Amino acid sequence: MIARIYQPARNAMTSGQAKTKTWVLEYAQSSARDIDPLMGWTSSDDTQSQVKLRFSSKEAALDYAKEHGIEATVTEPHKRKANIRAGGYGENFATDRKGPWTH
Repeated sequence: MIARIYQPARNAMTSGQAKTKTWVLEYAQSSARDIDPLMGWTSSDDTQSQVKLRFSSKEAALDYAKEHGIEATVTEPHKRKANIRAGGYGENFATDRKGPWTH
């Protein structure tokens, strides 16, 4: 079996970092999906592709994969740079502004 280990990205609808601290082991799809001719639904006989295991660290996920004979590839996360300004949010309302405030 082939799996990938990754750290999920944050939800695009929020600025929070919740649920991005865990590592996920997800099995790769081993068979193609079929379209049911009667209903038009997509189906597959591969149940492993539905499994997502969560771990507290990358090492724990790698240990699990090694223990169970799973060939796993690790995808490292892209960390975003902190956007910190010297004055912070209060800089928008500063009285000692050098020039006029514009959008």
